Amino acid sequence: MAFIYHAEISPTKLQLVTTWAPTQLWFPGDSGAEFSLVASYRFDDPAGEVGIETLLVRAGDGPVLQIPLTYRGAPLAGAEAWLITTMTHSVLGERWVYDATGDPVYLAAVARAALTGGHEAEQFHDVDGVKVLRPSTATVSGSGEPGASVVTMPHIEAVSTEQATESTVVETDALRLVVMRLPGAEGGAAPEATAVLTGTWAGQQEPHLLVSVTLR
Repeated sequence: MAFIYHAEISPTKLQLVTTWAPTQLWFPGDSGAEFSLVASYRFDDPAGEVGIETLLVRAGDGPVLQIPLTYRGAPLAGAEAWLITTMTHSVLGERWVYDATGDPVYLAAVARAALTGGHEAEQFHDVDGVKVLRPSTATVSGSGEPGASVVTMPHIEAVSTEQATESTVVETDALRLVVMRLPGAEGGAAPEATAVLTGTWAGQQEPHLLVSVTLR
């Protein structure tokens, strides 16, 4: 379960994405185009410490891009290469925002969802002191079976990432993930993938490949 605060944040999520995404190899659009939010989904951190959110955005009239982020209350030692920016949150204070492909908490969460047939986290917000369900704007589903064995959270020292033109490939000591930066892009999941995560959102009713997971 994710709780969404009514808060002011600076920079906004779209502002940080507008600055960061055009510097990445997989960005296919016009770096000067205006970004818009298409949809988003979240996963839970079992420890309740790290916010895990994936934004689906579009630059101008370009393709939908998938940008997983993690929000932390303190820097993650060893993850400097994946730090995007710091953010001021009017409720939670200073937050460190990471490209989640380098964050072990995200990697464990997305692998768990794919391998066990999991879904996005439920989101709640406060309305006059009452916790109210906030529907997710994207629905995701793993191809695995409930109860399937999952990997433990990787150590940051074991995480490496490689940018491709349509994806980010993540290698750890226990698994390999391919995070599709252009969901549904031609090529899809590797034949040897153990499980995949697919998703739908407004205007996209056919499930698109989001992440593939291969156990070592």
